[in-house]
Amino acid sequence: MNTTPDRSAWQVFLIFLRLGLTSFGGPVAHLGYFRHEFVERRRWLSEAAYADLVALCQFLPGPASSQVGLALGLSRAGYAGAFAAWAGFTLPSALALIALALGVAQAGDALGSGAGAGLLHGLKVVAVAVVAQAVWGMARSLCPDTPRRALMLGAAAVLIAWPGTALQLLVIGVAAVIGLAAMRPPSDTAHEPLHVPVGRRAGALWLLLFAALLVGLPLLTAALPSQALAVVDAFYRAGALVFGGGHVVLPLLQASVVPSGWVGNDAFLAGYGAAQAVPGPLFTFAAFLGASMQSDPSGWAGGLLALAAIFAPAFLLVVGALPFWERLRAQPRVRAALMGINAAVVGLLLAALWNPVITSGIRGMGDALLAAVALLALMKWKWPPWAVVAGCATIGWAMAA
Repeated sequence: MNTTPDRSAWQVFLIFLRLGLTSFGGPVAHLGYFRHEFVERRRWLSEAAYADLVALCQFLPGPASSQVGLALGLSRAGYAGAFAAWAGFTLPSALALIALALGVAQAGDALGSGAGAGLLHGLKVVAVAVVAQAVWGMARSLCPDTPRRALMLGAAAVLIAWPGTALQLLVIGVAAVIGLAAMRPPSDTAHEPLHVPVGRRAGALWLLLFAALLVGLPLLTAALPSQALAVVDAFYRAGALVFGGGHVVLPLLQASVVPSGWVGNDAFLAGYGAAQAVPGPLFTFAAFLGASMQSDPSGWAGGLLALAAIFAPAFLLVVGALPFWERLRAQPRVRAALMGINAAVVGLLLAALWNPVITSGIRGMGDALLAAVALLALMKWKWPPWAVVAGCATIGWAMAA
């Protein structure tokens, strides 16, 4: 394995660890942070390759931003890089939530009121700037002509009027048909490959393992009653069957852990509230639930087991799909479809910028002014995102205090 700078698993881990400590704002904001870090700053891949990767992960079930991170780590440093990217991005919030579940309840109270609430609100405001920067940059690159701008705005309008994961998939599918029928990639545009160190045969085996676990775990749980096996089955299914990730997974988790008596409803709601306060993917809520179990495995063992189970489908699907995706997206007709898909993905991000990012982050003129200054700091003054995040959080804390 190449161990030059940025290509060792350790370097990948350190880069994603910093993102895992500073990436507030949910999956759309995470994609904005990733774009700034890996397309603009480090130039690991082109804008088009990144957009194609985002489009693939939007189609797959599971946490889209985490899947993009897994794919970037895999491309950079192989399987070890994929694990390093996941660990760096996920463990900060997961460990914090396990600690909370083990008794740091006062932290949840502090975050719910007073200065703590102001700090969280500052983080929501900075997410507006991060997502707006990503939408602007991607729109300039991926929607350079009138047809694609119209498709972007149409997709955004539909998704603002009728939000929902199923409609997101439908809009992306319609955009692919429009691209295939009405758009032609320039003949002189070279395909910009994403390095995928996995062959198609290995990819097929990973996809087969994904399906085998999805079908086999319930049967195994019924044949061999075990609390640990039941936990793995429940959290694996949640990660494998949910499109849209994030908040969409909560009903499945609630149906698995509350009626069964594994976790009380009050603890479930408290953990959900705390999960909004930490950076990184919302799927780390699984770590809180695993640590809060009324029976073994619980504590650290339960938290880490639930965490591994809910993210396992994301790994299997990304590693399995990428070898086929990379080959498909090099074909001219697929590239034409991707022109439409990429415009719709920008529209999806534009709709998300409005709801939930702006609607939950901007409460008045003061918030709007802070978001505008943060956007200037990112786009004009070229401040690093972590500094802008820290500044907005501090301002929110100081205003509430």
